Amino acid sequence: MRWFQRPQLPCAVVFDSLADKLQGALGDLRKKGKLDEEAISRAMREIRLALLEADVNFTVVRDFVARVREQALGEDVLKSLTPGQQVVKVVHDELTALMGEGESGLAFGKFTVILLAGLQGSGKTTTSAKLALALRKQGRKPGLVAADLQRPAAIDQLEQLGKQIQVPVYRTETKDAVEATRSGIERARADGLDTVIVDTAGRLQIDEELMAELARVRDEAKPHNILLVLDAMTGQEAVNVAQAFNERIAFDGVILTKLDGDARGGAALSVKAITGKPIKFASTGEKVDALEVFHPDRMASRILGMGDVLTLIERAEAAVEADDQAEMEKRLAAGQFTFDDFLKAYKMLRRMGPLQGILKLIPGMKDQLGDVDVDENQLGRVEAIVLSMTPQERRSPIVIDGKRRIRIANGSGATVEQVNQLLEARKQMEKMMKQMGRGKMPALPNQQAPEPLSAGRKSGVKRKKKKAGRR
Repeated sequence: MRWFQRPQLPCAVVFDSLADKLQGALGDLRKKGKLDEEAISRAMREIRLALLEADVNFTVVRDFVARVREQALGEDVLKSLTPGQQVVKVVHDELTALMGEGESGLAFGKFTVILLAGLQGSGKTTTSAKLALALRKQGRKPGLVAADLQRPAAIDQLEQLGKQIQVPVYRTETKDAVEATRSGIERARADGLDTVIVDTAGRLQIDEELMAELARVRDEAKPHNILLVLDAMTGQEAVNVAQAFNERIAFDGVILTKLDGDARGGAALSVKAITGKPIKFASTGEKVDALEVFHPDRMASRILGMGDVLTLIERAEAAVEADDQAEMEKRLAAGQFTFDDFLKAYKMLRRMGPLQGILKLIPGMKDQLGDVDVDENQLGRVEAIVLSMTPQERRSPIVIDGKRRIRIANGSGATVEQVNQLLEARKQMEKMMKQMGRGKMPALPNQQAPEPLSAGRKSGVKRKKKKAGRR
């Protein structure tokens, strides 16, 4: 059953190092009109090294490279008019297959029980709340069962999260995890809920006593879904953890956490191939709404620099209310763009996630931007300038004279020059929209339009310094 169709959260900045290396390995092949075995072998060596450095399981790397090499040397590729692009497609398809083709949803019944398990410190309690919030947004009535009786303050943490997301938490005074599970499920059912998420204690796969307890909790809960919470930072070790848990409780799928950290990708690219269990969700931040459905094909596209238009569209739809969207489209079609419109668009953009991550979802944008680093603090200062305006000034910027500009600059901590640049940028944008509204393509200006908040040589975007030794 498919659900949670519109992820509202920032995509994790994951696999950056792996993505750069894979794209570098395939870059020369894309440009070649004809491929030979030597060129393909050289690319395969670089791909193998990139995957191993990303902490992908050695067996997975060996089999992956062998499959790609076999297809790349096939007649369908070598005789193609665009052999380089065909090799990229082969790599994309194999990456998708490696992470699990197709979206893997949850199983639901009239009364659904979801059991979460994992190691200590994997982020399981927070993930329980994230999943509950996602389910509530889908119209379900979830509850949280506190069955982690090992970690001090774990139940208090779950209760605080439950209050934050407006989801009931069921706790008991018992010291028996099985009894706590039984009681919580019964109370949730009596309260008319349709879903419960059981937060179990974190444990080590070598701790026989705790693993046996987890099996007893599973037998008591009779869950429709058993999800293993894995820390993406653990890399290849996550595979060993998954194998140990699968032998004891036969979980149904994986939730990867901490993908917003320095995750090299080894866990995501190894766990499905080794255990056969799909990655169902990815946790991409500390906030309770930072949970995404895991789409293998979209992740493969991001790794290879192809962007992710579907996720971009879904985020945009989720970030703006239908009424606001219709009103804004009407005003933009008429060529009107006030600073009130700017604030609405800016808030929508912020809800979609970090701008750097959004830009990576646009196909080809990474190549165009190169090493450009978006300074979101500068964008926040633009918002400060707008908020320093009166409602009349935001509706009718034409009234903003010299004295008003000084007042706005002082109120926002900006310079008068920065205020002038923002006013000019809005005027240019409104002019462009009027031309588009009349069905005309705007003419390119002879000079570069002023960048908002560029004081002297400073600007909202900056080039990262080249690393020593980099060509």
